[in-house]
Amino acid sequence: MLRAFLRTTAARARSRTPRSVPDDDVLLDAPDDRLAPALVAAARGDYAPAAGLLSTTRERAEWEHRDRYATRLAAFARSRAEWLDTWRATAPDDPDALLIAARLAVHRRWDSPARAELLRQLVPAVVGAAETSGPDPVPWRTALDAARGARAGHAEFERLWAQAVRRSAHHYGCHVAALQYLAASSPGAHGECLDFAETAAQDAPEDALVRALPLRAAFTCLTSTAAVRTHRRRLDAAADRAIALSAAHPAADPWTAELRNLLAYVLLRLGRRQEAAEQLRLTGPYVTSFPWERDTDDPLGHFLQARADVRAEARARAPGHPPRGRAERSAPGDH
Repeated sequence: MLRAFLRTTAARARSRTPRSVPDDDVLLDAPDDRLAPALVAAARGDYAPAAGLLSTTRERAEWEHRDRYATRLAAFARSRAEWLDTWRATAPDDPDALLIAARLAVHRRWDSPARAELLRQLVPAVVGAAETSGPDPVPWRTALDAARGARAGHAEFERLWAQAVRRSAHHYGCHVAALQYLAASSPGAHGECLDFAETAAQDAPEDALVRALPLRAAFTCLTSTAAVRTHRRRLDAAADRAIALSAAHPAADPWTAELRNLLAYVLLRLGRRQEAAEQLRLTGPYVTSFPWERDTDDPLGHFLQARADVRAEARARAPGHPPRGRAERSAPGDH
């Protein structure tokens, strides 16, 4: 993480229009310009920049940024929690500190073999904190994640979902949590997942991040070759929609990094390799663990290998290089 802090600014300056970012300049899960100072301060035990950042997102109703920053700060607190402990001791009722504490509590229980039972015990406290959060939907995203891990019944999950969308009808994080719940509770319901995601995207404003939800649903379909065959047209449509969203943002944009990484991954799995190569270029130096961690414990290595493969194929297709006998649209699951 420190490497990312030190090199993010320089990498951005070099990659306003990225062409070929060297492997050594690629950054995994690099924070943006707003989050980086908060994480650096937290590493020194100072919670004030994190408190200021989250307070700003709450006051400005920047719910997507708030959700993403809360997730990153909670992940940091898993290994370095002193700053959060001091914050909570100093301001025990601070809604931003409570948000991070709730997200951290869910994270810590998620990897336990007793996840469901531990999260069942935690859900009432997480929901109670969300109920005091006013118009903020982000604590409800945490409640939805906790309920999913606790294997809550449909009625309970729908009650929490209603509270979330009442506060923000198009919040991406809450929709992702609902999509994950649907996929986990009905593993073969790929069509239903796509239905949910497509409806949410169609109803959302043009600039809403939730318009990328069909791509996330397509990602869930990639676990099943049969689902890819059955829903191939819809998966391609989800990728096409995400390509349009990507085109609306500048190259080497940290905010769009997860969308572009996921889009490149899905395009590769669908065999749309030239389009994947373009998204890999547009990511610039910004690699996100998700989705590359799905297949390996080395997400950065997976990204770099995928990028090297598509670059090699592009060189082989260039004039003067004989074809290698490989179709442009390879079989789903090649990568």
